[in-house]
Amino acid sequence: MENPASAEPAGRPYRILGVHFRAMSGTASGGLPLLQWLLLLPVIGGSVFSFACLAAMARVLARARRLSPAAAEAAWAAAGGWPPVSLLKPVYGLVRDLGPHLRSACRQDYPEYQVVFSAQREDEPALPLLYEIQREFGADRVSVVVDATPTVPNGKVRNLLVGQSGARHDLMVVSDADVTLAPDYLKTIVAPLADPGVGCATTFYKAAGARRWYEALEQLFINAEWVPSLVFADVTGAQSFVLGASNAVRRSTLEAIGGLADLGHYLLEDSEMGRRIRARGQRIAVVPYFVEMLVDLSGPAQWWQHQVYWDKNTRAGNPWGFFGTLFIRAVPFALAFAAVRGGDPLGLAVAATAVGVRLATAGLFMAWGLGDRAGLRHLLLLPLRDLGGFVSTVVAYSRTTVTWSGARFVVGHGGRMVAREPAP
Repeated sequence: MENPASAEPAGRPYRILGVHFRAMSGTASGGLPLLQWLLLLPVIGGSVFSFACLAAMARVLARARRLSPAAAEAAWAAAGGWPPVSLLKPVYGLVRDLGPHLRSACRQDYPEYQVVFSAQREDEPALPLLYEIQREFGADRVSVVVDATPTVPNGKVRNLLVGQSGARHDLMVVSDADVTLAPDYLKTIVAPLADPGVGCATTFYKAAGARRWYEALEQLFINAEWVPSLVFADVTGAQSFVLGASNAVRRSTLEAIGGLADLGHYLLEDSEMGRRIRARGQRIAVVPYFVEMLVDLSGPAQWWQHQVYWDKNTRAGNPWGFFGTLFIRAVPFALAFAAVRGGDPLGLAVAATAVGVRLATAGLFMAWGLGDRAGLRHLLLLPLRDLGGFVSTVVAYSRTTVTWSGARFVVGHGGRMVAREPAP
């Protein structure tokens, strides 16, 4: 006579997230093996996160509509008027449309400001353009500073140190060379600093101008992954951040936190700057304003280097948050779920649903939230970008070195760069 107990799977039953499993069978009471349930968790989490980012963007856009130029004028009027500003533009190389980007910095609707173009090499190919713009707008408006002296490992901070040496004013605004600025930019980013409790102001940015498929992948990464995560973090308070592409800080505040020279030893200098400003009791003001950054890549190899570098930066600045992104990557895990199930109807349905949700939410975020309707032409490349992003995440965990100006550095605790050996 058959023992009724023999028909039951061996092993002690247990529960995970409300689902019954048996340890030896590895099968859930719903009929799916444990592995398949684990693959479904990021699919569900990633899809929910996509809708949450849309809700967060609605909050940011509502804040942007409430921005009051009159209130900012009144606040600074009470403090004695708009403070003079030095706008730092570190330049490295002749990126596409560099002239219009740099000239946009010289056409600001602001009472008193200086634009500082800085270069960290004597043979900088953009120097003729920089001097041309200086002649066009005058030396009172535009300063060009060149210094090839090696100072700090972080190349961008090295360039900013050059620019800071030519800055005449205490309040400094940093804007990357490939960023186009609207005439209201300076007033918008300076406005929060009327509050002495604000130590730094920063704005969002978005990508534009992709022409080739690998540039489209870069633009999709920024506008459909990076920016939604920033918007979500800002609205929920999950993370406070400073973005190096667009921020405003007083020289006196920088000196109080150790100065640019010390920040230049960190891979993610903007994140470290924000951490130190918060540690001294001041706030970071994230302005609901988007500047436009041009996507200009030389080829697929540079695109891939960018992806790994972005992930290394994120891991260095927010290691736990970076690890958490593994659990919101719906498309790669949905495809893995379908593969594990051998492409059966359930597996294909899960994959199709995940891809559909991803495309729909990303397309809405880009077109409605960022006004990036041109980017919608490349939207079908997004699943490929998501797969590449998963791989670059794994690579970022496997490599701990970066190279700046021919020297190799190990990224240590907190993102500090420690010299290792000369690069070949």
